[in-house]
Amino acid sequence: MGALQDQVAIVTGASRGIGRAIALALGSEGAKVAVNYAQSSAAAEAVVAEIMAQGGQGIALQADVAQASAVDALCKAVLDQWGQIDILVNNAGITRDTLLLRMKPEDWQAVIDLNLTGVYLCTRAVSKVMLKQRAGRIVNIASVSGQMGLPGQANYSAAKAGVIGLTKTVAKELASRGVTVNAVAPGFIETDMTEGLAAAEILNAIPLGRYGQPEEVAGMVRFLVADPAAAYITGQVFNVDGGMVMA
Repeated sequence: MGALQDQVAIVTGASRGIGRAIALALGSEGAKVAVNYAQSSAAAEAVVAEIMAQGGQGIALQADVAQASAVDALCKAVLDQWGQIDILVNNAGITRDTLLLRMKPEDWQAVIDLNLTGVYLCTRAVSKVMLKQRAGRIVNIASVSGQMGLPGQANYSAAKAGVIGLTKTVAKELASRGVTVNAVAPGFIETDMTEGLAAAEILNAIPLGRYGQPEEVAGMVRFLVADPAAAYITGQVFNVDGGMVMA
């Protein structure tokens, strides 16, 4: 019996990469997992199948979390299915990298809408449920880009820095009702998003000298939502980045 038996989790952007690893990690702890996806229903259903194969429960739910109506429908579907929401992992994100002078307003806005506004909308929606339950754990996936800045990522860096600020404020607002809110800031993780990057230059900036694995990020998320030892941790940012950011 896992540490999250009878707990219900929503993981946004969970059909691939870090989100997939997180959904599988929570499922392995016994959580009922809502696998949110934007486009690839087949990939999301494959994640659900993996969760069920290891004895867990899961459902795939399509929603563009940058849209308030879609987020409300997502939460309603989870509540209709399982009657509670105990864990939210805000993972959904996109990149539209280019230098600032070449960045079109629509490239700026699309990244802000999903990576930052999406976190606000999902957090606001589940907070109502968690405050009534007087319990809940929220983890926001930030990035080293939001801490140190990376050329070509003005939109992504701004969004992820915003996620960190949002995390700290919401942690203070919800703490009195037993809800914890933390952020995990990955560095360069081997996913579709990092394919094609100049590896040698990046590896020189990583003290551990390698890319991270999605499962290593998922391990930190699992600790924050499943381990009783994490109950006194809120408003913090945890780096899983091979030592890129040390502060």
